[in-house]
This record gives sequence, structure tokens and C-alpha cells, in this order.
Amino acid sequence: MRWQLGSFSLPPNLLIFMAHTEIILTTNIPSLGAEADIVKVRRGYARNFLLPQGKGLEVTKSSLRQINHLKAKRAEREGRELNAAEELASKINKLKVTFTLETGETGKAFGSVTAKDIHDRIIADLKLEELPKHAVVLDKAIKETGDHEVSVKLHPDVTATLHLKVSAPVAEKAGEEEADSEKKPRRRVATKS
Repeated sequence: MRWQLGSFSLPPNLLIFMAHTEIILTTNIPSLGAEADIVKVRRGYARNFLLPQGKGLEVTKSSLRQINHLKAKRAEREGRELNAAEELASKINKLKVTFTLETGETGKAFGSVTAKDIHDRIIADLKLEELPKHAVVLDKAIKETGDHEVSVKLHPDVTATLHLKVSAPVAEKAGEEEADSEKKPRRRVATKS
């Protein structure tokens, strides 16, 4: 039996399979794991990225002894992140935001309030350095006036609720339109005499 790769064919004894190796992570890598996790990765990824950057250790007897230190480091980091998220959640829960949109007679807005608009307003109002881009959980853009509640996911265990109000512009324009209509001369209609 021969293995076919495009126009090349290799005998079974010459097949090269990508080898995997186990690594102990020393830092948090979002797509892979957290400190003290033992993960299985491709050898090239470990050899060329994780090990030289100091983000992982090869699994040996001596490195297995370091796991307790890494677990303590992980618990400390997760505790700090949780406390920061809870503190920010209390600020967001107290925050009340108002957006003004042009609306039609039925109260339906011509524009909409998107998750990015809310995200930018939270950063501006609370003077934050950063907020995760996808923290604002909004199924679809808000297009109607009224009071709305939007959840903001700050941490897997912490979710804040933002109270926002979408309103129409102030009714000063209605008074101006009436004044403008009085100033316009009436159209003269020619009559036959």
C-alpha cells in the first residue's frame, strides 16, 4: 500500500507523522491553557515558540516539582483578575448612559446603538484604559427608544448590567418648524376673471 500526496507517493515505512510533546505552561496562553497546565502540542511549536520564549517547560521530573509554584502563581493571577472584574462590575452597575437618536413618528430610530457604541461610551465615561472588545453582550443593535439593559461580561464568573436609555432629540425643532411655516408666503393661485 502506498500513501499518495499529490503526485508523490511514499511507501508506508517512510511516512513522517507530526510528533507531539507534552509541555508545562508557565504563563497564561488564551488559546492553549493557563499556568501549570500540562498540554500536548506539536514539537515544532514547543521547540520554536514556547520553550525559547519561556512560556513552557518540557515535562521532566524536575519540572514536575515546579508545578506547585506555578499553581500558586496562577491562583494569585486569577484572584487579581476576579477582584478587578468585580470592582469594575460595581462601577458599571451604577452607570446610567443615555443615547440620542433621530426617530420617526412610531418611535423607531433611523440609526442604531451598537455594541461598539456602548463599549466606547463605557470606556469614555469610566475613564478606563481598556475593556475587552467583546465584553458587551448585545444580540442585535438597539433601534427603539426607551430603557434597555445590556449585560457586560467582564470575567467568566462576573457579569455586570448596564442601564441605558435611548431617547429622541429634544422637541425644540417642532417649535422652529411651526415658526418657519408661518414665515413662508402662501402660494398664489391665479384665477380667471
